[in-house]
Amino acid sequence: MSSKGKPSAEMGGGATLVPKLRFPEFIGHPIQDLHLADATVESTERNGSGQAPSQIMGVSKVEGIVPMEERIVAADTARYKFVRKDWFAYNPMRLNIGSIARWQGNNDILVSPDYVVFKCKGAGHHRLDPAYLDHFRRSDAWEEFVSEKGDGSVRVRIYYKDLARLQLALPSLPEQQKIADCLDSVDALIASQGRKVEALGAHKKGLMQQLFPQEGEGQPRLRFPEFEGAGEWEEKPFSAIVDLISGLHLSPDEYSESGEVPYFSGPSDFTDELSGASKWTASTTSAARSGDTLITVKGSGVGEVWFSNLPAIALGRQLMAVRPKEGQIRRFVFQFLLTKKRRFKVLGAGNLIPGLSRPDILELKAFFPRGPEQQRIADCLTSLDDLITTETRKLDTLKTHKKGLMQQLFPQVGEAGA
Repeated sequence: MSSKGKPSAEMGGGATLVPKLRFPEFIGHPIQDLHLADATVESTERNGSGQAPSQIMGVSKVEGIVPMEERIVAADTARYKFVRKDWFAYNPMRLNIGSIARWQGNNDILVSPDYVVFKCKGAGHHRLDPAYLDHFRRSDAWEEFVSEKGDGSVRVRIYYKDLARLQLALPSLPEQQKIADCLDSVDALIASQGRKVEALGAHKKGLMQQLFPQEGEGQPRLRFPEFEGAGEWEEKPFSAIVDLISGLHLSPDEYSESGEVPYFSGPSDFTDELSGASKWTASTTSAARSGDTLITVKGSGVGEVWFSNLPAIALGRQLMAVRPKEGQIRRFVFQFLLTKKRRFKVLGAGNLIPGLSRPDILELKAFFPRGPEQQRIADCLTSLDDLITTETRKLDTLKTHKKGLMQQLFPQVGEAGA
């Protein structure tokens, strides 16, 4: 295949460079097989002396182009590079982790002289739409190329001359724009759904601050109307309402890849629904049961909690199970422990190896309502949790849908020979 823009046929022998999915109006249209160098050009335009000051920016994998911290900006910015609208910039030592972005602001910015800056050609036979390239850089084909350039290293330098060898199948400019518009629309849906999930999370956090007493306070600031005259909450040590089951270390001959009881040695074994166990045991010693709250008591995840719906879980030493005593509402205890995550993390961080002791949990004093009010609070917050879970799944579905779209809209052609 040529790197000089040779059209690729829809059908015929050899490698096929057409995507699996095309918009109807473009079916049968040729696609060019070329290198990134054919459609982009590197820019080394620098600030120089006498130039008006411009905003100095860096590139983050998650946030894109963001203001650079003042402490790492050089006193003399003469060698800093210009980035104009729709140009791309990246740190050559961090491209393999995704730190590249397109600048979409109207004003020019500056980036470190160590950055690589390049732009799409705006004219000629190999016109490349910046929005199309911005989506393509998130594709499997891009990821595979960049990973191969890294040779398995954590940090490697990938300069423009290296990236420019990336081979891509380029449709016509109108088709590029159609693809970019389609993916932009999906991105907008994902962003909207993400904001909805964040808003629900913030709403729950605010509600919990109202439904549970704050530090130094004996009563919540918000009570359901039916409990406004039901009496004050009572201060108790946590040991008065729960029992604590410590985890045990199992030797390799006590667990296997199959069995009767899932064995979780630490928080890394958990998913959102407490599934996916890779180790199993026949032992029910030190086992949690449905309705217990599991808490991480050792390691980096100290203070993280989960509500268990599984009949039994064998616990490793990094975990404990909090079991409500008779008359206490299981879901209320779980929600209460969620309000103490920050406290537990602070307590745990005070040890050489982050960890909580049994007294750290059992001697915790707090104010608790009676059973009916516990149930009302638990029902309210659990319903909100269920809604957050539902909306989070919708967000995950949209992300999966976009990933599938990209796999079909961008053909994977790999790297041309040197």
